[in-house]
Amino acid sequence: MFEILYQSKKSAARVGKIFTPHGVIDTPNFVAVGTNGTIKALDNATVSEIGLQLMFCNTYHLLLQPGTKVIKEAGGLHNFIHRQLPIITDSGGFQVFSLAYGSVSNELKGRGNKQSRNLVMKIGEEGVLFRSYRDGSKVLLTPESSIEAQKDLGADIIIPFDELPPYHIKNDALKASLARTHRWEKRSLDTHLKNRNGQAIYAVIHGGIDLDLRKISCDTLTKLDFDGFAIGGSMGKNKQEMHAILEHTLPLLPKEKPNHLLGIGDLESIDMGIALGIDTFDSSYPMRTARHGLALSWKGPIRLTRASNANAFRPIDENCSCPTCQHFSLAYIHHLFKAKELSALSLASIHNLHFMVEYMADIREKIAADLI
Repeated sequence: MFEILYQSKKSAARVGKIFTPHGVIDTPNFVAVGTNGTIKALDNATVSEIGLQLMFCNTYHLLLQPGTKVIKEAGGLHNFIHRQLPIITDSGGFQVFSLAYGSVSNELKGRGNKQSRNLVMKIGEEGVLFRSYRDGSKVLLTPESSIEAQKDLGADIIIPFDELPPYHIKNDALKASLARTHRWEKRSLDTHLKNRNGQAIYAVIHGGIDLDLRKISCDTLTKLDFDGFAIGGSMGKNKQEMHAILEHTLPLLPKEKPNHLLGIGDLESIDMGIALGIDTFDSSYPMRTARHGLALSWKGPIRLTRASNANAFRPIDENCSCPTCQHFSLAYIHHLFKAKELSALSLASIHNLHFMVEYMADIREKIAADLI
């Protein structure tokens, strides 16, 4: 269930709550990515203590290792990873088509990945046949098998199987891809409705950078019994293109249902998306930057490995209440990074995740005060 608590008088931003079997998600909110059932460098008990309300796990990776049947035998993903707060899983489509076409960022930079592309054997109406990157075994991923895998995982929110076409794709091919994605999403939904399992399912809006196709996708999918809507596919090569796509797409979605922006969650994009009405964002950005020695703060990013921090006997942020800032100095964390100690990655990740939780709470307060 989704409840809108307040609609800003200044923009399309809104404050709400998503109710799930494992707890409430305050919106707008940031969703951290735990690819293999864990956020890199952190354990799930720590993540829960920090207050992350929704975590994103990847069906593709969990399907290959340890296998969704193993997780089902363990009592579902929540029990297996020791997280009793909400979880969202994707369909596996993003990872499979990234193997086929390369990631969007690599494509835009002109970099390919021939080795990964060789893992994809066949893309057809039934689904995608590919080889496991772990042991080379053949795997057929279809709309039906993707949903069945997510039933085994038992996430609170699940995603239908979709195709992720590359940014540089001819219009006719994009139209064909969109039509197939809509057929796959309908098959996914039909499979889900046979056994709702207490789960909600979000449709994925596609269409690339073609605004007319984005409208067709919204018109097609909003007629079906989806619980919410995720905006996916190529969002353009820069922030301006992404803004144009979101500004065009969001008004076409039903206001009474939650929406989600897939795979984007840097601070600039969050600020942009909030004002346009995005409810949740998922990204590995804060934790990835932490592992590269960059700490987020209200005054801007802090380079932890900078030489001037060697004698900084103060927290990363003196106003921060995270465990890292409460117990350790910037000088010590600087030393850990220089010494290549694994604890440096954990301490920086704790700080950045805590910052994101606090950042989103501050945004909700500002919306309620009509400041956004």
